[in-house]
Amino acid sequence: MRTKSPKKNKINVVTLGCSKNIYDSEVLMGQLKANGKEVVHEASEEEEGNIVVINTCGFIDNAKQESIDTILHYADKKERGLVDHVYVTGCLSERYKPDLEQEIPDVDAYFGTRDMPLLLKTLGADYKHELVGERMTTTPKHFAYLKIAEGCDRPCSFCAIPLMRGEHKSTPIEDLVTEARKLAVKGVKELILIAQDLTYYGLDLYKERKLAHLLRALVKVEGIEWIRLHYLFPSGFPEDVLDVIREEPKVCHYIDIPLQHVADPVLKSMRRGTTKAKTDALLTKMREKVPGITIRTTLIAGYPGETEEDHQVVLDWVREQRFDRLGVFAYSHEENTHAYSLEDDVPAEVKQQRMDEIMAVQMDISRALNQEKIGHTFKVLIDRKEGGYFIGRTEFDSPDVDNEVLIPAEDIYLKIGDFCEVEVVGAHDYDLIGRLL
Repeated sequence: MRTKSPKKNKINVVTLGCSKNIYDSEVLMGQLKANGKEVVHEASEEEEGNIVVINTCGFIDNAKQESIDTILHYADKKERGLVDHVYVTGCLSERYKPDLEQEIPDVDAYFGTRDMPLLLKTLGADYKHELVGERMTTTPKHFAYLKIAEGCDRPCSFCAIPLMRGEHKSTPIEDLVTEARKLAVKGVKELILIAQDLTYYGLDLYKERKLAHLLRALVKVEGIEWIRLHYLFPSGFPEDVLDVIREEPKVCHYIDIPLQHVADPVLKSMRRGTTKAKTDALLTKMREKVPGITIRTTLIAGYPGETEEDHQVVLDWVREQRFDRLGVFAYSHEENTHAYSLEDDVPAEVKQQRMDEIMAVQMDISRALNQEKIGHTFKVLIDRKEGGYFIGRTEFDSPDVDNEVLIPAEDIYLKIGDFCEVEVVGAHDYDLIGRLL
């Protein structure tokens, strides 16, 4: 018979998936802390306590498998008496709750993405509506994610996010400014704005796109020095945002715009609402309005019906556009999406080959662009010390996914979270070597 864990009541929150999940976990932990609960994030076995909450991802096959493996890991720990209670929340739980309840019954309860009040009640806590902007941040204290909207109204054929996150719902500007101020008081210097689609911000609340207005409000927050934009949809892109990026020094000259593909037949099947010509025109406008802007994008390889000709169009386009940052995903055939009715006819090995070919082109581009930076000076935000280097980023790089600047730590001391002027003296495929000025 299973014995009860000797550990005291402490809640360990485990987060899987994207930055939106990180944000949700931070809000959950803030609520628990405000209720007097002892809570930790991804603690070691010695520190994790006897209650586990797993915030899952259900986006694509690899992410779903990681979530399932994590649930099974903690269900086994519960069976062995190492933890007392296991709860599961997040996207995977929202999407597959009945299946999970049947397949992994050792979990105490499953909750969806909009069930936080119910989850808190189960954990013996009340949802406090007055805690606007109160979070227990898990990122280094000098940067934080700011989720400006939840859900998505876009009809993309391959994407299951609307199934898991619901319709688009913007957070009011005044609430986001309040949250930004509270983060700044805690020492946050960089805000990374996230949503399923930043460009849709405001349409539900204000009946027009309000991302530019939000940015002009956030730049007034004292203590915030960088504001970075993640996940801007190309169709219906609000061009007044480019004016704000150009005019406001605090807004990084950086855009993360997941374009997914560029061959017209694939874009049409993906229901992206754009064409290659429109995409190229938008990229040209971005570069004209904001000279020197860094553009990050992601692509999907092996979408149903993608031909070798379509793939060559993508390769030629990547060479032509010379994106500063680029990532590629293999297409994942997701139940209940529009594309699920199509035959997943590109073999896995071909998907992998096409991903590899795109990334080989991008690696050459990244190496060349980095070489061009040698001899130039950049403002760098120091993220951490690792081995014999201080590791930092320029305004053109987002944490965890983009290039880093390595500064030899010999005979110098830099404070984590400080800005400094750095001359680039060397370059690799995806990183820079810097010298402190």
